[in-house]
Amino acid sequence: MNSTKVVKFGGSSLADANQFKKVAEIIHADKNRRFVVASAPGKRFDADVKVTDMLYACYEKASKGEKFEKEFGFIEERYNGIINDLNLDISLEEEFKYIKASFAHSAGRDYAASRGEYLNSILLAKYLGFEFIDTVGLIYFNESGEFDLERTISTLGPRLAEVEYAVIPGFYGSMPNDTIKTFSRGGSDVTGSIVSRAVEADIYENWTDVSGFLICDPRIVKNPEAITTITYKELRELSYMGATVLHEDAIFPVRTVGIPINIKNTNKPEDAGTMIVAQTVDSCPNVITGIAGKKGFSVINIEKDMMNSEVGFGRNVLRSLEKQGICFEHIPSGIDTLGVVVSTDSLKGKEKAVLDEIISRTNPDHIEIENNLALIAVVGRGMKKARGTAAKIFTALAQAKINIKMIDQGSSELNIIVGVEEEDFEEAIRAIYNIFVQ
Repeated sequence: MNSTKVVKFGGSSLADANQFKKVAEIIHADKNRRFVVASAPGKRFDADVKVTDMLYACYEKASKGEKFEKEFGFIEERYNGIINDLNLDISLEEEFKYIKASFAHSAGRDYAASRGEYLNSILLAKYLGFEFIDTVGLIYFNESGEFDLERTISTLGPRLAEVEYAVIPGFYGSMPNDTIKTFSRGGSDVTGSIVSRAVEADIYENWTDVSGFLICDPRIVKNPEAITTITYKELRELSYMGATVLHEDAIFPVRTVGIPINIKNTNKPEDAGTMIVAQTVDSCPNVITGIAGKKGFSVINIEKDMMNSEVGFGRNVLRSLEKQGICFEHIPSGIDTLGVVVSTDSLKGKEKAVLDEIISRTNPDHIEIENNLALIAVVGRGMKKARGTAAKIFTALAQAKINIKMIDQGSSELNIIVGVEEEDFEEAIRAIYNIFVQ
């Protein structure tokens, strides 16, 4: 029995006619690649502008009542250039006319941004000889703007079952009132996952401009090793901490049914890439799977004698944050100390209100906010069975003369998070990489 593959191509993979040709070769090389999710055209070169950004800028002018025909003309040029270079027997003039009229009548930023995927998918479907299926009325968001998986699967699955091959635009769906709603940036990854779930795919291939995940950021460590296999849980940890090859929400539609994701390189299709799976018997050759991190955190340090025996102390601290609409990231603690790590941006302008609220609720002996904190997550399923992983991390940082500001380890033993000064961030990642990857 033939397997069904869903393939998603990112903006760099569909940036121009030459990239369209590469994509077509990949798709036609395997008849099981039946459902294609397309992004809007990305950058063709470093100084280029993504079509999605062009659409946002164009709509911004339109929403202010300013003339936007010149800016929209540049968008038309991008698509017409692809049409001409591929000798496609198709015209988008009616689509352009409708979109311009919608811009003039304030159709919304989400509508504007979604047209990049919409138009590119029409062209790709024509070039491949596949059916074009729009996601409006098939991918649903609820009244609160949250994605509705159950309703989506109940409508999208039967619709896709009617066709053998199709191109589906990524990044957007519709609200109950039929207005367009987009996922966050990079949301075509999520659409690919949703389509995979709807058609019960055997595999979801996510094609981009890199050959899978690397153990850490190549801008920090030169030529880091690739990750051949990673679990959903590991990916979730790394994505949340800044690894950006795949949208962090893309795993949720497929993880419950165990559909694997293969990250592949459009420009190097022969590379194996990275397999993302629910579980694996493969061991981590380096104990750790990956390292990722972010700057821009603050920690609220609270000290109070006998804190541990005061019922409701932690709840009162978190209620103080909740009152100001602030989410916490981590809560490292001791017997008489508690640290609450939050995003620095979320705290801006609310510092005094937060401190006053915590003081009022908990009457601490001492409280202060410490800024310029960076968090680094060391993730790996192999850490469960390897003794001394934390000791190796601390040794590496000590040898690099880096002071550890915070340590946090989840009960799953899947990751260890350390906090360091922002100025030590890059050196800390290099030190940890070098001690684990020989």
